[in-house]
Amino acid sequence: MSWTPLVSRVTGLSRRDLGADDVDHLRALLAEHGVVVLPDQHVDDDTFVAFLSQFGNLAFTAGETPVAGFPDLNVVSNVGRTTPPRSTFHVDSSYLARPPAYTALRAVSIPARGGETLFTNQYRAYDTLPTEVVATLAGRMVRHVVTGLDLGPDDETEAEHPVFRPHPLSSRTSLYLSSPQRCVAVSGMRDDEAAETIAYLFAHSTRPDNTCRHRWAPGDIVMWDNGCVLHKADHDGVVGDRVMHRGMVAGYRP
Repeated sequence: MSWTPLVSRVTGLSRRDLGADDVDHLRALLAEHGVVVLPDQHVDDDTFVAFLSQFGNLAFTAGETPVAGFPDLNVVSNVGRTTPPRSTFHVDSSYLARPPAYTALRAVSIPARGGETLFTNQYRAYDTLPTEVVATLAGRMVRHVVTGLDLGPDDETEAEHPVFRPHPLSSRTSLYLSSPQRCVAVSGMRDDEAAETIAYLFAHSTRPDNTCRHRWAPGDIVMWDNGCVLHKADHDGVVGDRVMHRGMVAGYRP
């Protein structure tokens, strides 16, 4: 089963004033393919926020660093770091009862080399599971927890989501999980059995034949559907500054 998550380049859209049909079209593309690339945008943060707001209310991850003057956006950067950032495949904020439906990155500074973003196809991950694994896990829930953020006492820190999740727009089933560090329990399983299961599902999802790499270009906006892809940044061998501004759209409950 062949697959590439990146839609053919979507051009000719006004980012600030999309019509309802344009938004519906992009939602459909995201639900089917997972990732949409809008090249050569060269927009500012005002326009980026206006674009994202047409898909719904914006969401911000508590504990992240906001963009100055734009509290709904956060900074993703390697500037000033003595060691590369760490990244593994994950779903954004899956520890929330209502994780964001969409995430988007606006390229601010592109390194001279490296810094690509990788995506997986979680529809294909589900479709290629052995039938006995599907039978064993049908109806089970995974407990997702927060990692690496300093949160307050009133912030959400964990939530349970079905391991097999029907997408509300495409109606296709995806394998919904995040990094093993964030998936700490599976309903009806002992802790050791759950850890082994999560490790297996994660390795299955992130096989090379189930991933696609986006090489950034100046002016790129990349948007993805958190319900059907995992993503990670590749920080190996990066030369130069890599700065992105990230926005998220509040989502449906998996």
